[in-house]
Amino acid sequence: MRVLVNGQERDLATATLSQLLAMLDYEGDWLATAVNGDLVHAEDRPNFCLKDFDRIEILSPMQGG
Repeated sequence: MRVLVNGQERDLATATLSQLLAMLDYEGDWLATAVNGDLVHAEDRPNFCLKDFDRIEILSPMQGG
């Protein structure tokens, strides 16, 4: 399946948002995730199925000022 992750096109074999995060080495509940502009809460990620051409945004907090 083809998706956009933070603006980069990727070919994936994963089925859920949680699997995608694990594959990309994103861990922790402190992440913010959105699919096609809609927020996906941490508790919903294991059951959130991805589809071809989904736009996924993964945001993590930054330090500094």
